[in-house]
Amino acid sequence: RFHLYEGYSLEEITFPIRIMKEMGVELLIESNVAGGMNPNFKAGDLMIITDHINLTGNNPLIGPNDERLGPRFPDMSEPYDKRLIELANRIAIEEKIGIHKGVYVGLTGPNFETPAEYRFLRLIGADAVGMSTVCEVIVARHSGLRVLGMSCITDECIPDRLEPVNFRKLIQVAQKVEPNLARLVKRLLREI
Repeated sequence: RFHLYEGYSLEEITFPIRIMKEMGVELLIESNVAGGMNPNFKAGDLMIITDHINLTGNNPLIGPNDERLGPRFPDMSEPYDKRLIELANRIAIEEKIGIHKGVYVGLTGPNFETPAEYRFLRLIGADAVGMSTVCEVIVARHSGLRVLGMSCITDECIPDRLEPVNFRKLIQVAQKVEPNLARLVKRLLREI
C-alpha cells in the first residue's frame, strides 16, 4: 500500500484498485491500522468501517473523467457494502472475535493528531482515524466495486488520556490482531 505521506500521488495510490477492476475483481476488502477515538474502543479491537470522512484535502477523481472507468459523479451514499458489513459482523460474533462498527476518518499524516484535532474529529462523527483507505475506497466505488473495510485499533486516542505515540507498540498491537482479522476474512470469503 502507498500513502500520501510517503509522497505518492493519488494516481499511484489508487492505481492498484484500477488494475484489480480490470482483472475482474468485484469486491475489495480494505484493512488498515487506526487510532481509536471512540471511548468504547480499546487497543487490539477490530472495527468494521460503516462510513468514512475524507479529510485528506484531496480526491482521486479530480480531473478529466474516463467514463469507461466510472461515472463523473459517483454515488457515495453507501461506500461500504451493507450486506458485507452485516456478514462480517455475524462471522465475528460467531468466531468470538471482538468487533465494533464505526466511522473512519482519513487524514494525510505523517504526524499524529493533536488533542484538539481528536476532539474535532470525534465531534464530527469519527470513531477511528488513520492515514489511508478513503482515496482507495472512492476509486473502488467509482469503479463499481463492492467494498468492505476494517480497522485494527492500535491505540486509544482520547484527548484527556493521550500518551506519546510509540510506533513500535502500534506495530505489536497490529501483529497481535492479525490472526483474528485473517480468520474473519478467510471465513467471509468462503461465505460470499
